Amino acid sequence: MLIYKIFRSDEWAAMQAADETLGAPVDLADGFVHFSTAEQARETAARHFAGETGLWLIAADTDAMDKLEWETSRGGAKFPHLYAPFRMAHVVWAEELPLGADGHDFPVTMK
Repeated sequence: MLIYKIFRSDEWAAMQAADETLGAPVDLADGFVHFSTAEQARETAARHFAGETGLWLIAADTDAMDKLEWETSRGGAKFPHLYAPFRMAHVVWAEELPLGADGHDFPVTMK
């Protein structure tokens, strides 16, 4: 199954350079890497990245991840949380997440 992480350009570049990351500042504060399902990603972008440019949408393979937990969060929904480094080996694809007139423009494969 694919899950999704939104990174700012500098966070994505740092992960690529180091081959792994413990996440963005919010992830470090919470002690795990936050992810969203395809159904949750748009709301995550709207709530936490509204109006931001320079974003990347990273698709990750859950089958490659150890220490992935599904935990109740926003609205009672289960969200994937990774209690380990997010590694480049987990990444299936990455695409820029441009800001459009009505919010972020997600890839056609997610629409």
